[in-house]
Amino acid sequence: MRKHYDKGFKAKVAIEAIKGEKTIQELATIYEVHPNLIALWKKQLTDNAPQLFEKSEKDKEKEEARHKEEELYKEIGQLQVENEFLKKKYRQMYGTEPRW
Repeated sequence: MRKHYDKGFKAKVAIEAIKGEKTIQELATIYEVHPNLIALWKKQLTDNAPQLFEKSEKDKEKEEARHKEEELYKEIGQLQVENEFLKKKYRQMYGTEPRW
């Protein structure tokens, strides 16, 4: 039966392998893992490291939504100012409140 290792364990061993303070063989003995697995985890970590610093699609969508929300609030504020201005002008011209 195959043994499954959690991602935290894999990351820990891969980081130690990258540090180079111990050989892969030494790490394999310490953690009771085949050296080929450690080499694989090390390669996966180094290959995928740049992606850690990229914004995910979800983050981009959230940022776009926040930007759109800010624009909408700004537009609401502008419309409220225009509405109050028009009400004031209506009162000045007709002497009464608008009926809408």
